[in-house]
Amino acid sequence: MSLESTPLPTRRHELIARLAQPCQYDIAIVGGGATGLGVALDAAARGLRVVLVESHDFAKGTSSRSTKLVHGGVRYLAQGNISLVREALHERTLLLNNAPYLAQPLPFVMPTYRWWEAGFYGVGLKMYDVLAGRAGLGRTELLGRRKTLAYLPTLRAQGLQGGVKYWDGQFNDARLAIVLARTAASHGALLVNYCLATGLTYDNGKVSGLLCEDQLTGKRYQLQSRCVVNATGVWVDELRQKDGLAVPGEHGRATQPMVAPSQGVHMVVERDFLAADVAMMVPKTADGRVLFAVPWLGKVILGTTDTPRHDLAREPMAFGDEIEFILSESDKYLRRAPTRADVKSIWVGLRPLVKPPQDEGNNTKGLSREHTILVSRSGLVTVTGGKWTTYRAMAEDVLEKCAEHQLIASTQAGVTKNLRLLGSHALSDVVSASVRSLSEAPGWHSYGSEESFIKTLPGAAEELCSGLTIAMVRFAARYEYALTVEDVLARRSRLLFLDARLAIELAPRVGEILREETQKDPKVQEFQSLAANYLLQS
Repeated sequence: MSLESTPLPTRRHELIARLAQPCQYDIAIVGGGATGLGVALDAAARGLRVVLVESHDFAKGTSSRSTKLVHGGVRYLAQGNISLVREALHERTLLLNNAPYLAQPLPFVMPTYRWWEAGFYGVGLKMYDVLAGRAGLGRTELLGRRKTLAYLPTLRAQGLQGGVKYWDGQFNDARLAIVLARTAASHGALLVNYCLATGLTYDNGKVSGLLCEDQLTGKRYQLQSRCVVNATGVWVDELRQKDGLAVPGEHGRATQPMVAPSQGVHMVVERDFLAADVAMMVPKTADGRVLFAVPWLGKVILGTTDTPRHDLAREPMAFGDEIEFILSESDKYLRRAPTRADVKSIWVGLRPLVKPPQDEGNNTKGLSREHTILVSRSGLVTVTGGKWTTYRAMAEDVLEKCAEHQLIASTQAGVTKNLRLLGSHALSDVVSASVRSLSEAPGWHSYGSEESFIKTLPGAAEELCSGLTIAMVRFAARYEYALTVEDVLARRSRLLFLDARLAIELAPRVGEILREETQKDPKVQEFQSLAANYLLQS
C-alpha cells in the first residue's frame, strides 16, 4: 500500500516516547510555523536527523492568519524590490505544483476610477508577467468598464473607468502547515506540538542542544543536536536573549531586538458581498495601503492592515481604527458594503518584519519583507522575516547557512523543488476539476488524494456542519497532531476563521469526539472564550 493510503499516526504518547529516547540530532528546530516546518521538511528530505518542537500548535501564530495569497508581491514591485518579487514568483509556481489541492491560481481584478490608472498599473503588472516568465499563471489584461463589472458584479459602478486583470494564487495556510509537518514526519522527522523550548545547552560555549517541556504534562526533556535553528517568527528575540545571557561577550549585541512586529487585520463576510470567483485588489487606499477582497472557502476575506505593534500577544486584537479602515475602504468600492454586523469572523496576524540596527521608527512600510538569517557566536541559527510564499526558499537558505558555519554536513540543495506534499499524489485526474475549490466552501477536496482514506473512518457520512464530518475530526486527532477543539476548528478545519459563532456552537460536540480519540481534555470552554474574540460586536 502507498504511504498516503496508510498515513502515519501522530499518537501523543508515541511522539513523547521518541522525544525521551537518547538521540544525537543533526538539527533541532524551535518553531512550528511556515519557516520551521519548511526547514524540517527540507532537512529530513536530505536524510538529516531532525526534531522540531512547537510551544503551541503548528501554525498557531502568524502562519494561520495570512491573507491566504500565494503571490510575488505586486506592491514590492512598486517599491523596486525586483529580486524579492522574482524569487516569490518562482516559489509561487513550485508551491502550486507541489500542493495543487491547497494552493491554486486565482485571477485578480484591480478596478480603476481615474482615466490614467489602467495604463499606469497595467504597465507595472505587465512587468509582473515578464518577471514571472514561464512561471506566469495568466496574461495581464486591460478591461473596459463592462467587462470589469462582469468580473466584479457587486463593484460600485459610479465613476468606474475599467480595470486590470492579473493572476496570482491563493492557498489554505494552516492546512498547508499541517501537511508540511506530516510530510516531514514521513521522511523521518520528529515533530512535537505543545512542547516549549525552555533553553539551550552548551558545550565549550557552543550550542549543543536544547531543553524543552511537554506543555501537557510538565515533563522536561533534553535534546542533543549539532545545530539549533530558532524559527519562532515574531518571537525569535526571546530565544536569542537566552542565548546572549548564556554566552560570555554575547549579551548586549546578540540581544538587540531584530523584529519589529506589524499586525494585519482580516475580516470575513458572506460570499455575496463580492459574488465573484475573482479577487479584487485596490492598490492604493486612503493611507497608501493595499486592500484585498478575496473569495476563500465559500466566504470573502477583506483586508489587510499594516499597523506597528509593540507587544507580542499570542491572540492580538484589532484596533478600532483598523476595523473602521477596512469597512470604510470597502464602502468606497463595493455597491453594498458590509457593516460590523455582517462580519462572520475577524482575526489578526503579527508579521515579523526585520528592522535595521538602531531603528526606532514606527513606519512598517520601510521595514524589510525579506527574510534574515543570523548565526550567533555560540552557533544558534535564527531566521525570521519573509512570507509564506517563499517558505521553501527560506528553508534552503537556512540549511546553506548552517552548512557554511559547519553546523551540519554539506548536503545537496533543491530536494524539495519537486517534492509533492502528502495529499498531492495521483491528483492529475482531479486537478482540473478542483482548481476553484479554494474559492468554494470547504469539504473533501481539502484533503486531496487522502480523501478516500478518510472516508473509511467512522463518521464519514455524519456532518457536523457543511464541509466538516466526524471522520475529519477523527482524522485530525489520529493523523494530524490535533489535541484540542481549537486545533480542529481553527487549523485542521478553518471554521473559526470562517464563522466564529458556528464554531462556538459546534465546540462541545467536537470536544466529545476528541476526548474519545485522545483521552485528553479537549479544552472546550477555553476555545469558546477564544472564539468570542473573533466576533465583532455591532
